[in-house]
Amino acid sequence: MSKNISVQKRIRQAEKARVRNKHYKSIMKTMIKKIKSVTTKKEAEPIFQKTVSIIDSLVSKGVIHKNNAANKKSKLAAHIAKLP
Repeated sequence: MSKNISVQKRIRQAEKARVRNKHYKSIMKTMIKKIKSVTTKKEAEPIFQKTVSIIDSLVSKGVIHKNNAANKKSKLAAHIAKLP
């Protein structure tokens, strides 16, 4: 561990950000699993809207990249389109 005060502060900040980002990603993954477990479009639509909102908020917070978010939303939309 460095004795430099600014390095120690960056380590503390990075750890806080890592824990916070892990929490947000966990929420996102849970919502995606909920959509994949649903069997009809009617049930999936409200969950999809909420999931898209969560994914967009993660992009604005810098937790995930915008292209990663677009990919996730696209795959979820395709999955819902296949549902009866």
